[in-house]
Amino acid sequence: MKIAVTGGLGFIGSNFVRHVLDKHTDWHVLNIDKKTYAGNPDNLRDVSGNPRYKWLRADIADLKKMRAALEGIDAVVHFAAESHVDRSILHPGDFIRTNVVGTHCLLEAARACNIKRFVHVSTDEVYGSVEEGRSVETDPLLPNSAYSASKASSDLLVRAYFVTYKLPVVTTRCTNNYGPYQYPEKALPLLITNAGADKPFPLYGDGKNVREWIYVQDHVEAVEAVLLKGREGEVYNIGGGKLLSNVEIVKTVLDLMGKPHTLIQPVADRPGHDRRYALDCEKIARETGWRHRFKFEDAIKLTIDWYAQNRKWWLKLKTRAKYRSYYKKQYAGKAK
Repeated sequence: MKIAVTGGLGFIGSNFVRHVLDKHTDWHVLNIDKKTYAGNPDNLRDVSGNPRYKWLRADIADLKKMRAALEGIDAVVHFAAESHVDRSILHPGDFIRTNVVGTHCLLEAARACNIKRFVHVSTDEVYGSVEEGRSVETDPLLPNSAYSASKASSDLLVRAYFVTYKLPVVTTRCTNNYGPYQYPEKALPLLITNAGADKPFPLYGDGKNVREWIYVQDHVEAVEAVLLKGREGEVYNIGGGKLLSNVEIVKTVLDLMGKPHTLIQPVADRPGHDRRYALDCEKIARETGWRHRFKFEDAIKLTIDWYAQNRKWWLKLKTRAKYRSYYKKQYAGKAK
């Protein structure tokens, strides 16, 4: 099978590319990634010489290039997205262009090229804040940030292309990921790398916002399961089952690293900060047989160890001028 993976230089996309190349020795992977600030060729340096792998540097919002790229492709797995909520508050237009316009271009190209399967990777944030219980796939979409609104918009476009054009699509909605190769502006790698250098970690508000966490390897195996077994036109929630408040996960990581809780630096809460996310994942388990394999207590240790052993990888990212400028702008003057 020939598959196109969008955003394959990113965190989850690169883990997916590596997984399928290793598991499916007859699959060929075209990685479509324009190499944004979070797209890192080092994430896939170990497979760059594989004859079944190719990287195409292209923008998914370029319809002409997408139509050419998808010729002869059997399936598309669409990870490419602007995904950092803080950045969406500062620059919402970037999220509309990539997540909405980019997804539309891919759908048009997929339709023109008669793609046999289109997996759209989305987020639990489209459901909005869930005060109690767990979101199911039929719940209304109530996004509260430019990021989640752009993803909800792309979800609805994907649905429309199934209903109107019979494009064979499947959508996944996943909880917070953690693991190797996550760009260090995101919460857990920022926490781990800061703590390793005895630097403070900025914690929004009272720290009681709750998230559900999943190890990235579990996520990519779930996407693989949906690619192979999911029903056309359906949505599948993907979660790791571990619910923690932000302050709980920060203290857990600091304790595992032997670092003091005094490294926690309270900062003003961000606008539109959802209080709680949680997913019901029985549908994907029932229809594909997938269930998460990694316990949080084990996988978080693996993650901490990976960042400790790959200091060169993340240090190069954190010392980039663009990263430093963003970090300074985002957190300057917010300490309580």
